Formats: sequence, C-alpha cells, structure tokens
Amino acid sequence: MVNFILNDKEITTDLLEEMCLVDFLRHQQRLVGTKVGCQEGDCGACLILIGEWKGHLISYQTAMACLLSLGQVNGKHVITIEGLNQTDLTPIQQALLTEGATQCGYCTPGIVLAITGLFFNSSHFDPIQQLAAVDGNLCRCTGYQAIKRALIRVCQQLLSTTSSLNHSKIERITWLVEKRIIPPYFLQIPQRLQKYQLPAKPITTEMASVGTFIAGGTDLWSQRMDISFRLPLIYLSRDNSLKGIRIEKNRCYIGATTTVEEIKNSPIIQAFFPKMMPYFKLIAATPIRHQATVGGNIVHASPIGDLTIFFLVLETMLHLNNSQTRRTVALKDFFTGYRQVNKQPHEWVESLSFSLPSKHVLVNFEKVSKRTHLDVASVNSAMQIHVEKDLIQQLHLSAGGVAPIPLYLAQTVNYLSGQKVTTAAIRQAVTIAQTEITPISDVRGSAEYKRLLLRQLIYAHFIMLFPGQITLEALL
Repeated sequence: MVNFILNDKEITTDLLEEMCLVDFLRHQQRLVGTKVGCQEGDCGACLILIGEWKGHLISYQTAMACLLSLGQVNGKHVITIEGLNQTDLTPIQQALLTEGATQCGYCTPGIVLAITGLFFNSSHFDPIQQLAAVDGNLCRCTGYQAIKRALIRVCQQLLSTTSSLNHSKIERITWLVEKRIIPPYFLQIPQRLQKYQLPAKPITTEMASVGTFIAGGTDLWSQRMDISFRLPLIYLSRDNSLKGIRIEKNRCYIGATTTVEEIKNSPIIQAFFPKMMPYFKLIAATPIRHQATVGGNIVHASPIGDLTIFFLVLETMLHLNNSQTRRTVALKDFFTGYRQVNKQPHEWVESLSFSLPSKHVLVNFEKVSKRTHLDVASVNSAMQIHVEKDLIQQLHLSAGGVAPIPLYLAQTVNYLSGQKVTTAAIRQAVTIAQTEITPISDVRGSAEYKRLLLRQLIYAHFIMLFPGQITLEALL
C-alpha cells in the first residue's frame, strides 16, 4: 500500500509500487498538466515538486515524474501544476505570460514548477542561479529568451524589497503563500505529512534474496520497458542510515543513497575539493541530481559513470552488506566486466569511503560530451596527484568511455610515479595510456576520436593543475 499527499489530496493506493508516477498522475488521477515527453528525464515536460519530511520540516525539490515510481513517493508530498492553481495566475505564471514565454505551452507546466522550486530553496538570486533553476527544461518552440526574461522579471518583482531570503524552511513556506506563489493549503502540509512517517524496516536476508534494490532509479526507470524486476522492490532510500556525509578517523564516508546534488553542495566535500560545484555542473540536470545517488551510479557500472570516474582516483573503498555480514572492496577492483560488478545479488552497498586528502594533493575532473552540459560523457577522466621536491609522490588516474568498465589506468600511474612533471613525461604517459584502453565506436564517437579525447583530457589535467609550468603549446 502506497500513501502520500498529491497536491491537497491524500492518496492511498494498492496499485503496484513499480508503476511509473507520470502514468499514475495522468491516467489514474487525470492530472494531465504533467506532460509525457522523452520519458528519459531529459526534457522536463513531466517535472514536478516532491516534498519530503526531514525530521522537523519539509524539503521540496524538483524531480522528473517519468523517473519515479509510486513506491518512491510513499510518505511524501507530490506537487503537479494543478496543485499551484489559485483564483488568479501566480506571479511566476503571470511573468511567463507577460514576457510571451509560452507558445505551444507543452513545456510551460514544468517550467512553472522549476521556477517555484527555485523560490523554495535559494537564499539569493543571480543570473546563474536563475538559469540553473530551469536547466532540466527544454522548450520545443525555442522560446528561451522570453523564458529568461520572465525569470528575471519574477525574481526582481518578488525580491524588490530585499536582496536575499534567509528564512528558515518553515518561514519560507509562509512567505511563498503571502506572495501567492503557492496556495494556502501548503501551510497545513507539514502536520498532515507527519502521520505518514513510519520507521524503515531493516532489510532481511529473505528480502535481499528475492527483491530488486532501488536507489535513485534514474537510469533504471528510463529503461523500464527493457528490464524485468525481481519483486518485491527494495527501496534503499527509505533507510536513513544509508544517507549522509561524515568524517570519521580521517576518512570521509558517503552513504550509498546520498544524492549527487547533496554531494555537490556538501560543505565537507567542498572543503577538500573546492572545484566540486563546477565539476558536478557537468553531471546531469538539477532535477536528476536531486534523485540520482552515488551508490546507484557506481553499482550501475556504466563505463562512463561520472561519479565513479571521480571517486576512482581517491582510492575509494565500498562497504557492502548482505544483512548478515559486511565486507569491503576497493572501487578499482569492483568492476569485473561490462555492467558486471563484484557484488552478490543479495548484497547492497551501504557506503563508500576515502582517506581525506592533504592540502598538498591536487584533484581534477574533466569531461567531454556532445553537449557541454546535461549529457552523458563521450570520455571523462579524473586525476589525483601529489608532487613534492619536484617529484610525483602519489598519482591516481581514471578514464571512462574507453573500456568496458570505468578504468583505473594502473600502468600509466606506475610510470608517472616518481617522475618529474615535464612535457616529456606527460607525452610518454599518454602513450602508455593508449595501450591500456580499448575504446569502441558508438553513437558517442569513433574509437579513434575517443583515443584523441583521452589524450587531450590527460593533457588538461596537467595544464589545469600546473598552470604556467605545463602548457598545451608545449605538449603539442
């Protein structure tokens, strides 16, 4: 049985938990403002807001209904465009109308909800934040300039008397109601939602042996017509012990169901990796990052998994559980073949951990895809390096899109260890790296192109980390 609040309505349904949420909204509830587009999370036509109880308040985030199942919204507040309707247009809707930012209107509901999500979560607004709010929304009529003008208009209008919003989450909802961005019924949602909050049941050996583990599900649901499930579904995100980021005994631990967006925004992560936010802006759209998890990204074993490639160079360890025993395996030893991993069907990843890097350690992440943003990689790569007394004391290098698995370039690492950072050494390292990879030609590029990309990305690591000392002109 699935229980949640849909707009202002309490829902109890015994439909299958694996039913796609967008189908439930449109066909069971006749809320057709949520559109069906790509069904892969790329277009934003089905974008909604999800409110989740966080112990003492509700946190609202954008999400793609085509990449959610009924089971994933159990105990939550789901908001569609119909749930924002009031007697008159909201300020966001009016701004879109005034600026002529609606043409066929197919994308408009998702855009309205995306901008509403901006006001739920941001404390101040600038052009970068404004555009990031709608980075998961496509307009098929190419009305982007009008949409941008509408964003600027509504932000200026609502913040005309203050430069920032430092409200708590509870005060923010009151402010949003006063500004008529959301209807008054939102004020009662926290109290109503609390009754749905039940303690998570521990995963048992029996459950693990017959069920299918679900983390964020962003890739799984996009392929739902091509896969078969082992029922019941086991929603790992319901277990709070699998979430969060913490420091313990000079190691950083990240729960397996911690989302990409939570990692990107984590003060702990940013303290050790200052460029984490720009790195992660290359990884999916904001609504996808709200849902995708680090454990899912790793276990999915995609050869181009962005998080996997990044964590490979941190000497990351995975901590697995089968409800009876726990074991630890190095991330670089976790991948045994294409989409195959060193994990039994009844095991799940609880967390990953890595040693905290010293201030002398440098880390860089690079990615090339057909589009700069919101696209899967053609080739991606990461490097960690520690140079002392002009010699490379420690080095780790990874590459994606050039082998059947996320690849740790062991031979290249062995060569560079103990070397000086020179153009000659880097060129030789690239030559060795070419012997370690086995790229194939596919829709993301030819094998020859991917070899060229990896060369350029290795060059980019050294150019970015040793500016002035290493230049592209010298390498070429």
